[in-house]
Amino acid sequence: MNRFGVIWAGQLVSVIGSALSAFVIGVWVYLDTGSVTQFALIQFCAAVPGILVSPVAGVLTDRWDRKRIMLAADLGAGLATVILLTLVSADALTVWPIYLTTALSSACNSFHLVAYSALVPSLVPKRHLGRVNGLMQITQGVQIAAPLVAGALLGLVGLRGVLVIDLVSMAVAVTTLAVTRLPAAAVRPVPGDRTPSGFTAGLRYLGGKPGLVDLVVVFCAFNFLFAIAGGLVQPLILSFTGPATLGVLMAAGGSGLFVGSLVMAAWGGPKRRIDGVYLGLVLGGIFLVLHSLHPSPWLIAIVAPCFLFTLPLMNTTCMTLFQTKVDPAVLGRVLGSVRMLASAATPVAFLLIGPLSDGVFEPLMADDGPLAGSVGAVIGTGDGRGIALIFMVVGVLMLAVAAYAWTRPRLRDIDVEIPDALRDDTAEPVASDSPKGTSS
Repeated sequence: MNRFGVIWAGQLVSVIGSALSAFVIGVWVYLDTGSVTQFALIQFCAAVPGILVSPVAGVLTDRWDRKRIMLAADLGAGLATVILLTLVSADALTVWPIYLTTALSSACNSFHLVAYSALVPSLVPKRHLGRVNGLMQITQGVQIAAPLVAGALLGLVGLRGVLVIDLVSMAVAVTTLAVTRLPAAAVRPVPGDRTPSGFTAGLRYLGGKPGLVDLVVVFCAFNFLFAIAGGLVQPLILSFTGPATLGVLMAAGGSGLFVGSLVMAAWGGPKRRIDGVYLGLVLGGIFLVLHSLHPSPWLIAIVAPCFLFTLPLMNTTCMTLFQTKVDPAVLGRVLGSVRMLASAATPVAFLLIGPLSDGVFEPLMADDGPLAGSVGAVIGTGDGRGIALIFMVVGVLMLAVAAYAWTRPRLRDIDVEIPDALRDDTAEPVASDSPKGTSS
């Protein structure tokens, strides 16, 4: 646990620096070009490369030294920052190098996350996995809060200064990881592993475990619905208040995610991990529906943090289930496949929310729209009320996902039906005479 603590602290510092520079770079692009499209391309470059390389990252994680993969990924992301810093210093920065370096960082981060997640269950005792995964969720809360600090830093030290801070933070992460001595079981692939070497091995392993297949379906559905809400929450807020209040409400929402991460780090989740999944889905659905009831900043200030509180709950319990139930010999490939599928839900959601909002739901909820006299009597009509209706629909769909999960007996009993792949009091894998998950 002490070794994990050192690595986690270094990685947290690096995430803070990366979040600061990512926000500032986005601001620079928008101010320099005035183009929402070019700004949105940064988000595309930050998401898609990581999705595409996730299966490859899983294969290499199960074949190569995981510590070296993490170090190489950190150095690759550092190289991207060095390129940007060089261009800024030469007053030669344009948008295209930003797209390329963002894509490089995205791919490196995917390798890092898969290797990091696969390393953890071999590093810490199984009884601490829930708390450890809760600690790892704190990085998301930090990323949401980063704009509050980044805006001030941009005025104080400029773009070059923020990039230097990012480089320093990355150096801290690389140094702490490099000097931390890790046990061979944590960094090296499972000896004598005879599982298939291709990235499809992770999918084939999941296919042989119906309970895990159901868990992946539920996890991906949650990510898709969460992405829709995340993509529309700012337009929803701006439909009834101004940018200053938006910043306050976004910070309040981020506090819910941060507090949820701290709670999961202290608690670790329920003894039956699947109960945490049910709880996250039900609470998430309820709080999404509550977003739609009234165009009030005070309402959002309460329900947004409560909704974001459910994200660490879902991520921690799902990740702990994968880490404890999947054979360590194929864990990297499984996590790579899960990351690819779950992450792919985000760009799909972002592609849908514009047409759904502008072309369907906003006209339905106009003052003279088809639903003005029915649903409009409950949540109101006019600007932004179509987005509010999307929140209501997404919340109901999340409750439907919870109901689906409950009707799947293999998923409901996953804690006992699938034996743990780790021993109870150590981070060692359970001994097995033959590799698991080789059948398709």
